[in-house]
Amino acid sequence: MASQEPSWERRYSRKLLWTDTAVILATVAVAQVIGGTRIFETSTLGQFLRHAVIPATLIIAWSAALIMQDSRKPAVFATGPEEYKRVIDGTVFAFGVTAILIVLSAPPQFHRVMLFISLPCGLILILLGRWVWRKRLQHQRRRGKNTYRTLIVGERGHSTHSVRQLRSNAIAGFKLLGAVTESGSQHELLPGLPVVADYDSLLDAVDQYDIDVVIVTSSDALTPDRLRRIGWELEGRYVDLILAASLIDIAGPRIHVRPVSGLPLIHVEYPEFSGQRYYAKRLFDVVGAVILLIPAAIIMALLAFAIKREDPGPIIFKQVRLGLDGREFIMFKLRSMHQDAEDELPSLLDRSEGNATLFKIKADPRVTRVGRFMRRHSFDELPQLINVLKGDMSLVGPRPPLPREAEQYGKWEDRRLLVRPGVSGLWQVSGRSDLSWEESVRLDLFYVENWSMTGDLLILWRTLRAIVKPEGAY
Repeated sequence: MASQEPSWERRYSRKLLWTDTAVILATVAVAQVIGGTRIFETSTLGQFLRHAVIPATLIIAWSAALIMQDSRKPAVFATGPEEYKRVIDGTVFAFGVTAILIVLSAPPQFHRVMLFISLPCGLILILLGRWVWRKRLQHQRRRGKNTYRTLIVGERGHSTHSVRQLRSNAIAGFKLLGAVTESGSQHELLPGLPVVADYDSLLDAVDQYDIDVVIVTSSDALTPDRLRRIGWELEGRYVDLILAASLIDIAGPRIHVRPVSGLPLIHVEYPEFSGQRYYAKRLFDVVGAVILLIPAAIIMALLAFAIKREDPGPIIFKQVRLGLDGREFIMFKLRSMHQDAEDELPSLLDRSEGNATLFKIKADPRVTRVGRFMRRHSFDELPQLINVLKGDMSLVGPRPPLPREAEQYGKWEDRRLLVRPGVSGLWQVSGRSDLSWEESVRLDLFYVENWSMTGDLLILWRTLRAIVKPEGAY
């Protein structure tokens, strides 16, 4: 019978706890020293307590806020931005409480200095610590360790789709050991995944395979009353019950459960294409582009010299793309091909190695040596920061399509044009030219439907990694 929780879960939570605690204590202590504290030079107990109350409050509030935000909850381990969001929310709350105390108590000036130092440094270090542990956990899960022993339950059609999705994301940690269907057929649900029981034998299979998680998809035979009894039995075995709704490509923040008379109704919010969040994204784009243009200008100047030296012609390549609401704009790139490359395109169409819609050749003869280097590390896209400032593009968004590509859009694919295209996006950090057309569209639509500021920050971080270690860039 399964234990209360997997032992690796407890170990991982303790590692996060000790890492967070060490960062909090070290950050507050160092900030105290930098701020010029005299906490250990006080002559009376009253002075000592007056100097110590603010840092002590910050340490306690910070630690408690991370606990209250469930930032170490197993459900947020390894994948998605939720763990980082909870850390940020908890940190901001703790500093808000401490700031109010500072205003009310009017303590020495060095406490204010301590607060301004602790907030950015501590938050960055905690997020860095979480990222390091997450990378380690993901590496272990790719090797089949630190996973949840899982059964999938439901009709074959619904379960098959869920299995494919789970298998495509190994770092989620669900190790599928078998399927449970109504008939309990001995045929495999999918290659490598046997059907191990029918619904009546579900609990026997849970015990036999020492299951940690049962994922229920959909089945008419699993009535609400029967599913409730299964939940009670699993509770006694300390096995998690997860219901997989028939919703795809919808991120967690858009999903809310509304209990009505004991019935958990799932409310799906529509994506936001206007309002305060949209204006905040535009402000973030402008500020980010201005900051990035400073180092980008130096890199572009060096590359411009190399481009001119290797091949005559313009440094900037201009191309018509479609932006917000399908409006045409001129997109800027550093020229990576010979100046007559467009004239040579018709003779190369039959050699395309990209997906069915996008023309790409891994060893395109039109690309210069400098251009090959720029493309591999995405340096040719640096001038698009100007497009961001002009309002044609965003730092993060769907891929900007060519007009001829948009002509092939189906009924729903033009939803990609509901937001500004991005200099980077899910398509760029997920394989780029190695992706199929269908996968490229799916990633773009997923972004359009589920974009968030936290998600944008994570994509930008992954973009930096993709520049250093590029995949699918040619």
